[in-house]
This record gives sequence, structure tokens and C-alpha cells, in this order.
Amino acid sequence: MLEVLIGPVTGLLDKFIPDADERNRLAHEISTMAERHAQELAKAQIEVNKEEAKSTSLFVSGWRPAVGWVCVTGMGFNFVCVPLGNFACAVAGVDISLPPLNLSEMMPVLMGMLGLGAMRSFEKTKGVARDK
Repeated sequence: MLEVLIGPVTGLLDKFIPDADERNRLAHEISTMAERHAQELAKAQIEVNKEEAKSTSLFVSGWRPAVGWVCVTGMGFNFVCVPLGNFACAVAGVDISLPPLNLSEMMPVLMGMLGLGAMRSFEKTKGVARDK
């Protein structure tokens, strides 16, 4: 949303601020505003994630593993059960073909979680990971 406003606002600086250095400084400040805001939001989300991970409640800290197991189940069905089921049907002479699941909506979730898993592995190699 801020990106839409940046162009017109920086265009108005020419009309109201005669000093070129001050105008350039303000234009840079305005153009980096959206990036700083996004970075602040990401940092805040990281802090929320840390607090969730500390919780002993299954409903607070257990949702990430649950999402992971759902993704693993979907991938297992698509890449193990469907091929084996189709092979078994073909061997048995049954004219049925199991359709694979549409994983297009699940893959971004899985990729994000795998990225977080890589961070966890990095923490373990540095010796700062929790035991539980």
C-alpha cells in the first residue's frame, strides 16, 4: 500500500522543497519507508514465534508440527500411496487409477516450514538449540 503513495509524494517534493539535498534525502526516506516497515513486521513475527515455541501447551506450540505432519501425509499419499495403488490396480487387472492430490496450495506452506527447519538445523550446529 505504501508503494502506491511513494511515487506521487516524491513528485510533490519538487514543488515544496527548493533545496536539492534536502529533497533527495526526503525522497530516499520515503522510498525506504515500506521496506523498513516490512522488516519491523518480520522482526515482530519472529518474537511471536519465539514465545509460541516456549509454550508447554500443545495448542500453542503444537500447531507447527501438526501442519508439518499434514504436509508429510499429503506428500506421502501423492508420492507413495498413489503410485503403489495404481501399480497394484494394474497388476490386479482393475481399471481404476487413483488421482493425485493437488499440492499447489500446500507446497508454499511446506517450503516455508522447511526454511524454518533449516534455521533450526543452523541453531543446532551453533549449539544454541533447545532440548525440548
